[in-house]
Amino acid sequence: MHDERIAGSTTGGGHGTPIGDQRRRAPTRSATFQHRRRRAVALAAIALVALVAGVAMGSSRGSRAERDPVASRSRAGSSARTHPPAAAGSGSFHVRELAAESAAINRTLAYTPYVRIAGSEQREIALTFDDGPGPYTPGILAVLRRWHTPATFFEVGAMLQYFHASTSEIVALGDPIGDHTELHRPMSELSKNDQRDELLDQAAAISQYGAPFPRLFRPPYGVYNATTLALLRKYGMLMVMWSVDSNDYLMPGVARIVKTVISGARPGAIILMHDAGGDREQTIAALPKIIRGLRARGYRLVTVPRLLLDDPPPRNQVIPRTSLGAG
Repeated sequence: MHDERIAGSTTGGGHGTPIGDQRRRAPTRSATFQHRRRRAVALAAIALVALVAGVAMGSSRGSRAERDPVASRSRAGSSARTHPPAAAGSGSFHVRELAAESAAINRTLAYTPYVRIAGSEQREIALTFDDGPGPYTPGILAVLRRWHTPATFFEVGAMLQYFHASTSEIVALGDPIGDHTELHRPMSELSKNDQRDELLDQAAAISQYGAPFPRLFRPPYGVYNATTLALLRKYGMLMVMWSVDSNDYLMPGVARIVKTVISGARPGAIILMHDAGGDREQTIAALPKIIRGLRARGYRLVTVPRLLLDDPPPRNQVIPRTSLGAG
């Protein structure tokens, strides 16, 4: 039976039963405030350090050729702020792949506004990374290049002014960049106009570095409401949640992160990890072990759009309200 609950609704306060394998108790209002404050301070601190120290993240030129033949995407026009770009010219393998993946997103949107897991017929899993770009994103990308592993990134628009070199590299690799809002604010607590700005300002920010209008969206903290869904429908965006939370943002240790991901793996899984929003050295150290472990179990690692294309998600997606913290 299809679950019609709206996660993070304004009437419910935006918190409740965690998603998937999470078992954290829903935070109190005080804990919620403190967590948001810490997350906001962390993001601001990263930006401040980059500004004062003049951090310049050089873009490595690693190719995704050994993963998939990919051509670099062209720079999107200014119209990307309010409208998805027109389809690119035909002829190349990469363009055909992008068209097929976009069509898979459209087919998914025809019966569900959100996904947390794909089908179970193929042994495929998608690694996803939230809160970037940041000072640890180059390390994540270096591991992904070394292991020829595609991934999906959900970026915060405000961070691009300091760490846009990583965004350019993700675009060059051909990996998709989803919308994680402009300022990482909880959508269920915002007005319709503010929610729209969070979506479109982020889309405009990534377009400056060659990324197309984002077809995928992940709400900060996993909270949203009916207004969020209406805006996503208007802009043709699919909300992507997760079936396995690595809990890497808690910095529980490399072994614990690896165990959490490997033990939660199953066909169609969407894995939540982070490349920014705090110290991500443990995530970088855990990533090769996760990739090796999943492949040793016969899984193929793909992007979220490819996951939807190869094995469409079930229609009865259940998205419970999430505890504050993940995402």
